Amino acid sequence: MTKWFSLRRRLTLLLLGGVSAAWLVTLAFSYVDAHHEVDELLDAQLVQVAQTLLALAAEADDDDDIAEEGAIGHKYQKRLRFQVWTRHGELLLRSADAPATPMATAEGFSEVVEGDGKHGRWRYYSQWDRKRKLRVEVGENHHVRDELVGHIAWRLLAPALFGLPLLGAWIWLATRRGLAPLGEVARDIAGREPTRLTPVVPTAAPEEIRPLVEAINGLFARVEAALESERQFTADAAHELRTPLAALAAQAQVAARARDEAERSHALDQLAAGTLRAARLVDQLLTLARVDSEHAVPSAQSVALDRLAEEVCADHGAQALAKDIALELDAAPATVPGDAGLLRLLLRNLVDNAIRYTPPGGRVVVMVAADATGTTLSVTDSGPGIPEGERQRVFERFHRLAGQEIEGSGLGLSIVSRIADLHGARIVLHKAGIAGGLRFELHF
Repeated sequence: MTKWFSLRRRLTLLLLGGVSAAWLVTLAFSYVDAHHEVDELLDAQLVQVAQTLLALAAEADDDDDIAEEGAIGHKYQKRLRFQVWTRHGELLLRSADAPATPMATAEGFSEVVEGDGKHGRWRYYSQWDRKRKLRVEVGENHHVRDELVGHIAWRLLAPALFGLPLLGAWIWLATRRGLAPLGEVARDIAGREPTRLTPVVPTAAPEEIRPLVEAINGLFARVEAALESERQFTADAAHELRTPLAALAAQAQVAARARDEAERSHALDQLAAGTLRAARLVDQLLTLARVDSEHAVPSAQSVALDRLAEEVCADHGAQALAKDIALELDAAPATVPGDAGLLRLLLRNLVDNAIRYTPPGGRVVVMVAADATGTTLSVTDSGPGIPEGERQRVFERFHRLAGQEIEGSGLGLSIVSRIADLHGARIVLHKAGIAGGLRFELHF
């Protein structure tokens, strides 16, 4: 069962999903990079503040008071603090919200968590002056950094939140407009009559659907050729059947109006013979219709041509004997891939043709040979042969040579040609060395 899906929806989701994924990856990378840059910037600020406080504290008197809490001048004021210590462990100077105990235990940068993990996480920088008389400790609450990075991330995310719906709408409209030629081609095909098999020629179409349109046009051409062949076959079959049916009707009327038993018996004999001819014609028509509908060998297997030829010759022994024809078989062991039923039908038509067109006392030779180049099946007769200019036309349906007295439908060799095509065999006709007869060769 076919699983149908919307190409427009699939393209929209794929494109929008790809853009969203790329946007999210870019956002994540930008967030990490921004966080790193903010850390570097603020760490540099801590170092600068520490060095500034050291310079100021070196000029301060020992009796200077510790800074008292004053008015808050900035929202981040309580998230920044510092201390200045002497080498004897005395607190010389501190910010309003700094504790009276040392904030950092190590020199350089360090991390300390105070209270809850979110707002009590501080980053400190500690440094001595050159004479190691004063040590300054500067701290900054991590919440300042997180809030700053969060603002940056929101600025990056906001365009995505508002831009993706607009981008999705644009992609949907673009794919709808881009796939419009497919709808035009579909409407053209859907609105056609069954007999209209002219090529599909859209007014404008993208290059990507050109193979599809060309494939559809190729299918239309093959269907048109098949329909034309069927129409021709039907017309030819009706024409060929008209003659034997008319003959049957005439013989039936003769038998009905016969004046004596001898005349009636002769008419009935002719009626029976005509019935056999009509049945043979119908059988060949059905056979040709069957092999014509095949596009490949229906049941490929390994077929022993020598045994097949032996069976066909045995089946035609009585027919050859009735005409005093020598039917000979020269078959070497050989196998070919194919359908045994079709190959038997092919050989039967060849042998039957050879016996019917060979005069009494003649000779028919069936040969199977195999060598490094392949397998050859040949049927040679001592009949009248076929003029070189007519040899290709004998494979046409209902074609018969002028002046032929042997009854036939002109379909036997058409069936042979079609079966040979299905098996990839090449047909060659030669003038035989037996009293100017004909050798029919198939090369597998």
